[in-house]
Amino acid sequence: MLIEIDDKIISTEIFSKKFVCDLSACKGACCIEGDGGAPLKLEEVTQIEKHFEAIKPFMEVKGIEAVEKNGVYYLDAEKEPATNLVNNKECAFVYFDSSKTAKCSIEKAFREGVIPFNKPISCHLYPIRVKEFDDYKALNFEEWKICEPACACGSKLDVPVYRFLKEPLIRAFGEDFFNELLIVDEQFKNEKQ
Repeated sequence: MLIEIDDKIISTEIFSKKFVCDLSACKGACCIEGDGGAPLKLEEVTQIEKHFEAIKPFMEVKGIEAVEKNGVYYLDAEKEPATNLVNNKECAFVYFDSSKTAKCSIEKAFREGVIPFNKPISCHLYPIRVKEFDDYKALNFEEWKICEPACACGSKLDVPVYRFLKEPLIRAFGEDFFNELLIVDEQFKNEKQ
């Protein structure tokens, strides 16, 4: 089922599915598996290029080498920018913490206060994927086997996808949009009773 808020068509799975990242279980697999790099907006490409020197200290050597050789991004099959990869596998901006969990060097640089922007919005919003069309944006829940622990954790804690993603949803679409999601969720709950 789909709902419409302003220029957004939203899958109701973001209300019905439960999700809370469980990094201890997945070890950040979404940063190292898949069929390509993280989708980027053109303004994100510009920001990452502009602040690359500030991000570098948080990166792995092989990621730095990949970016210095091939650039911050490549154009994917749809001719959209995506983060460059190391050996066609992990994102060039991945680093591994002491528990061998993949994390984002862009996010780390942001949290440390050395750059003014967070990781790409496509990563921040995951498992919601946004597809932009001429007149609207489609927001869908993307199911991926590696996120089964996150779905189990979300079910245990009873946290719907959209609530887990409050910060990135507000970052991407504003607080009014998130408040609309709260209203819609409440309406769904009332209908079930």
